[in-house]
Amino acid sequence: MQASLFENDRFLVDQLLRPMVNLYTVSTLGPDGKSAGKTVAFARQKRMALKEDLRFFADDSETEEVFRLKARRVVEIGGRYEVTQPSGERIGILEKRFKQSLIRSTWSILDASEDQIAWARERNAYIAIIRRIKDLVPYGETIPIPYHFTFLRGEREIGEVTRVLGLRDKYILDLSPDAERTLDRRLAIALAVGLDAFQAR
Repeated sequence: MQASLFENDRFLVDQLLRPMVNLYTVSTLGPDGKSAGKTVAFARQKRMALKEDLRFFADDSETEEVFRLKARRVVEIGGRYEVTQPSGERIGILEKRFKQSLIRSTWSILDASEDQIAWARERNAYIAIIRRIKDLVPYGETIPIPYHFTFLRGEREIGEVTRVLGLRDKYILDLSPDAERTLDRRLAIALAVGLDAFQAR
């Protein structure tokens, strides 16, 4: 049942408000296009870890791990993260493109053999610049700024992550354009959650 949920095309990523720890629920997107359907995963960012580490579980009991997202090194300047199964078998790699990200954040999505299968970037360069400026002003983090990413294969759009404005971070991940299912949904979910948990915004 759990594996079949990852075959969906549309998901809702919802951050839970907890002090000192990042928690997220990932659900299928409800028929109304804005509410949560069935729970796909519950994610927790490991505290006090030397390397960035996000664990994805089947539910909030955290008894069954389904995959994880972990930095390769203690300090990740460029940003290279492995997505693995609980056994350690690699699903793929998410790699931040440092130079391109100076203007708007850009990520490569690699398969288990480290071949690029897709990439993602902030949809709007002007909004990306505004986000960087507001982070430099006092209480700038409290100003709600749209935070949208586009997934591409070559130059063809295969999906998007769209932030839903509200009191807490919430995102809609829509991979409907990827009809050929070229992108493993676990990689897309890992990136959608990782963008919020790891990236300085």
